[in-house]
Amino acid sequence: MTDSSDMHLIEHCIRSELVHQGSFLQLRKDTVRLPHGGEATREYVVHPGAVAVIGLLDDGRVLLERQFRYPVGRVMIEFPAGKLDKGEKPLVCAQRELLEETGYTAREWAYAGPLHLAIGYCDEVIHVFFARGLTAGERRLDADEFLDVCSMTPEQLLKGVQGGQVTDAKTLSCCVWLQNVQSGAWSLEWQAV
Repeated sequence: MTDSSDMHLIEHCIRSELVHQGSFLQLRKDTVRLPHGGEATREYVVHPGAVAVIGLLDDGRVLLERQFRYPVGRVMIEFPAGKLDKGEKPLVCAQRELLEETGYTAREWAYAGPLHLAIGYCDEVIHVFFARGLTAGERRLDADEFLDVCSMTPEQLLKGVQGGQVTDAKTLSCCVWLQNVQSGAWSLEWQAV
């Protein structure tokens, strides 16, 4: 969404080239016209979008995962998340990912908002959801998915952020939502599903 007062900042695409088409990601290289009339190159990843789920357990803990992430070469602590399938609605994806990765289903859901993960080189938007009234069940992991389900109190999670054990950007952003919702500063519209 661009305001008319921002027109002096806008870049316009002159040419767009598909550099690589992966199984779900694209790499594009665009030539853009800059606000002053010059040209520049923009390389970026086209992503189908994703969801992240802040699962609230009845005892006050939050539902998390530990998963090895190949690009950074380490096991990360993060909120459950996953990519949108073509044409899939974000809430449906959030419900699916929560069940597949953790085995939990939720009685109530609330949409928090969008999160743009890496705006300098990717168009990915992550839709952040809260889930409560959780019921444990059996996970349905993909054949190439290996992760541990865990939980922490919000205080333990924030201590992990402070100590550098939790560094995943979407999880850090979700912590802002979690703190503000729990403090009452931000409200959510819950819906039963």
